[in-house]
Amino acid sequence: MICYGPAVLDLSDELVDAYAEVFSAPPWNEDEETIRQFSGRLQSDARRAGFRTALAQSEAGIDGFATAWLTPAPFPAGRAYAGVAAQLGKDRVAELLVGALEVDELAVRPYARGHGTGRALLAEITADAPDGRAWLLTARKAADTVATYRRLGWHEVPPLPGTANGVLVFLAPNHPGARSRA
Repeated sequence: MICYGPAVLDLSDELVDAYAEVFSAPPWNEDEETIRQFSGRLQSDARRAGFRTALAQSEAGIDGFATAWLTPAPFPAGRAYAGVAAQLGKDRVAELLVGALEVDELAVRPYARGHGTGRALLAEITADAPDGRAWLLTARKAADTVATYRRLGWHEVPPLPGTANGVLVFLAPNHPGARSRA
């Protein structure tokens, strides 16, 4: 199920609960303050251009979710964006990321893993990405997550020489820039 814009805020408590369960565990180890910040970010992110949330639900509640929006121009500087820009350079950021669908969060509760939930959420959230242009980033230290994205056909964008840092940028399997970057 996809929710567009602020409509998802009716589920914010459940999303924060799922986020906390997923991201308080290794390798993320996020603390209560970071989880609280996610709650605040969700309130403002829901008003971004192109914001949408894909939800996986069962009788247990929200099994997982993904959030995404269109990456604005100029490319943002907060959060992990500075690390992305440093690794890719201005020209590749403009070519590959600006105007593309940015998958910001993907969270699947432990009990729902291994059943295709993450794959389904990614497919659903990126189904209408402009010209197939979707991207995401993850922490370099999250080896299992990195392996999952590779297994799902996402393409890592190599950093410029000497610029590697703690984040990895992946392009969706159908992103037009993916084949030349893999």
